[in-house]
Amino acid sequence: MELQHMKFNELIATDTPLLVDFFAEWCGPCKMMKPILNDVKLLLGEQVRIIKIDVDKNPAIAQQFSIQGVPTLMLFKNSEILWRQSGVVQASRLAEIIKKYV
Repeated sequence: MELQHMKFNELIATDTPLLVDFFAEWCGPCKMMKPILNDVKLLLGEQVRIIKIDVDKNPAIAQQFSIQGVPTLMLFKNSEILWRQSGVVQASRLAEIIKKYV
């Protein structure tokens, strides 16, 4: 299901940090992110919201943020991009990064 631009813009406008995992079903490293994101959620609880966006089903959003490779992780707060990185990131490192912006 495609995520509408307007809905996505509402999600990133929140005061709570939002971690977005841009992924694709066919991507091997993307599959590695699921348990990592679960660990981050367990570590940080309500301090962060985490969503996954399939770039193949949401090409307009992927294009808006110039997603070249997957997985690409982006951290938003109040519609601002606070951090961005492509590739697999370990849970402890992700939690450290997010804590800076809580």
